Amino acid sequence: MVSGMVGRGTALGALLLSFLAVPAQALPAQAAPAQASPAQAAPAVAAGGRAPAIARAEGAPAPDLAALRQVLRTAVAKGAPGAMARIDDHGTVHRIAEGVADRGTGRAISTEDRFRAGSVTKSFSSVVLLQLVEEGSVDLDAPVNTYLPGLLPDDRITVRHLLSHRSGLYDYTDDMFAQTVPGFESVRNKVFTFQELLDLSLAHPPTGVPGTAYRYSNTNFVVVGQLIEKVTGRSVHDEYRDRIIEPLKLRDTSYVHPGTALPGRHTKGYLRPDEAGAPLVDSTRQTASWAQSAGAMISSTRDLDTFFSALLRGRLLPAGLLTQMRQWAPVNSTQGYGLGLRRRDLSCGVSVQGHTGTVQGYYTYSFTSENGMRSITAVANTSNNTDVLNVMSGTLEAAFCGKPPAAPTARGTARGTAPAERHEDIAPGIARD
Repeated sequence: MVSGMVGRGTALGALLLSFLAVPAQALPAQAAPAQASPAQAAPAVAAGGRAPAIARAEGAPAPDLAALRQVLRTAVAKGAPGAMARIDDHGTVHRIAEGVADRGTGRAISTEDRFRAGSVTKSFSSVVLLQLVEEGSVDLDAPVNTYLPGLLPDDRITVRHLLSHRSGLYDYTDDMFAQTVPGFESVRNKVFTFQELLDLSLAHPPTGVPGTAYRYSNTNFVVVGQLIEKVTGRSVHDEYRDRIIEPLKLRDTSYVHPGTALPGRHTKGYLRPDEAGAPLVDSTRQTASWAQSAGAMISSTRDLDTFFSALLRGRLLPAGLLTQMRQWAPVNSTQGYGLGLRRRDLSCGVSVQGHTGTVQGYYTYSFTSENGMRSITAVANTSNNTDVLNVMSGTLEAAFCGKPPAAPTARGTARGTAPAERHEDIAPGIARD
């Protein structure tokens, strides 16, 4: 690892991290945001997609906190027990929360709570693997079977194809969660090996030719977990801890698989059944073994803001690999996917980068500006509710464009904004309205 970068056993990196860390001020949600500073770095030029818009620095609009609060209230009105968001903006912190963390006790949801972060885990997995690339242990463009001989049926599938969802590997969660609650209950307490999950995928033919079109598949990051463990000889738990969690002082972030409990103060998750009017299911406790390196991380709004800010500011990866991480495969007209990293283009011409997370009982949006200086993590404690998922995307407009999200049209999407969200992070082949 290069000096100044956070990584396992890098004392200098840890020292620089403490020097560069932005203080988190405990300010009320109504506090005025700090004046934006010049951008720290130029955006990467997209490969396989258009170049992202340049995020404004001087004169950037302040977050619209009233609009953000209204988004969270609307999410609660649409069926989420609670919703919360934290913005870290050039050292100023805004926290807003609506609704409850626990339907039984009525405890209010709080941005201090931990929650299941779902597919945001993929960004952690990518950082670990890209650090191994920097160390010379892995080649991005080498076939996966170079490191795991005979694992995959196609020698053309490279490490890069896994990280960019262009491997053509079928997503096993399409079968697993074809029925939402029965599927969840069948795996809630089950412990899978990586190989068992991969075998579920390989029972199906490939969905495409390796290296061609983007097609989201949790299977890719199951193989990433296998690759990390094979190359390092250590568990993904230890790699997350030593390379990211401890160096960044992420006090609320953990990988407890196959444990079922969220440590410390946390928000409970509530899964909506497919049947209209059926009661919500408390889905908080589970092994998350069906997800592992694709989605089993537990975190908080503070820690995810810290993580993505550090990543985009170059404190986890060298510039060259961060540029490769931001080579975007097109998802749709307003979104791209890099190497375990999403790009979203907002209505005001700003592009933000981070990841979404869907796991039973939780929706997460965690994104930062291209210079890493303004970040938001927003969470609703429900899932299998497309209305809530769509509403929560409006937190990005409020945080980065300084305005409310556009009103929906009669077809249910906003004029001039991204298409309606789908459950891409979990069972991406299954869309429910």
